This record gives sequence, structure tokens and C-alpha cells, in this order.
Amino acid sequence: MWQRVKRENREAQDYRVRPLEERLVRIFHIDENKRTNEFIMDICRYFMNPIFMRGHCYEDTLPALQQLKSMGFITAIVSNTPWGSPAELWRKEVTRLGLSTYMSALVFCRDVGWRKPAPQIFEFALENLHVSPENCLFVGDDPRWDIVGPRAVGIDALLIDRKESHKNTDAVSIKNLNDLVTQLKT
Repeated sequence: MWQRVKRENREAQDYRVRPLEERLVRIFHIDENKRTNEFIMDICRYFMNPIFMRGHCYEDTLPALQQLKSMGFITAIVSNTPWGSPAELWRKEVTRLGLSTYMSALVFCRDVGWRKPAPQIFEFALENLHVSPENCLFVGDDPRWDIVGPRAVGIDALLIDRKESHKNTDAVSIKNLNDLVTQLKT
């Protein structure tokens, strides 16, 4: 089984999503007669539960989102999910963390079929929000996905580098979301 897990522990080079459900069917050799949507979703929940149990917001997150909303900014989450896990599970997690109140849209790679930095996920978000790229700012924590991807479709990007571990990038960076709020006020 470990060999099957190792074979599945990769993403497609073209950034297409490889759905968790399909991976788990291959790893566990789930019989075709047992492959009901409910059964497969239960397995996905069990698989994701340890990840969700570690989920938390930084102390600046909710206050900064509240300020951005009060300033009239539209905010959204555009995110890859581990192992192409189902978007519906992540929507519940976003709600559990108290983030959904501040979001105008939630766009996960499973909604689009493409992972960041593929342009399709950013284009989908723009379309969903009814905004143009020049009126957006993407804030993310990984230069590979969160800087290159949005820039490719004309969206300005800002790197949140809480631990200052991405010194070798040309991206403008901030240390926390309070810095973002301060920059947007000027």
C-alpha cells in the first residue's frame, strides 16, 4: 500500500487537478460495488480530518479581513487543496475558521480543475467576482503559485512572508495582514 501512496503523492506537471477521490480508490483498491458518492466522500473526510484539525487563523487574519471589508474591498480565497481534496470540504473548513463572512467568493482548484499557478483558476476567480485583473491584488504565501500565477493573467501579486523565508524573490512582500491594510490605506 505504501508504494501506491507514494505513486499518488504527486501533482500533474500541467497543473491539472488529480482528485483525491480517484487517488484513494487506487490506493485502497476500493471495489466498484462500494464506490458510492457517500462512501467515497466519507473516506475523503477521514483523510482530511487530521489536516483540518491543525487549521487555524493567524491573530491578524480576522481583524484585517474585517478592516478590508469595512474599507469596501472585495475579498476572495483562491486556493489549491491538498491532493485535490473536494472543495465542499474546504468550504466547511473556511466557515469553521470564521473566514466565509468576509469572502465574496471561494475558488478552489477542484472548482476549476486546475491548480495554481495555472491561469484558469485565476481567470475563473476574476469571472466569478466580475472584476478585471488590473483592479485586483493577489496575496499569497508561496512565490511559485501565488506570484507567478496571478502575474501571468495581469493581476498584481504580493507575498505574505511571515517568517521572512523567501528572500530570493522579486515579489514585494509583507510580514502580516496588518501591513496589507496599512498599504491599502495610503
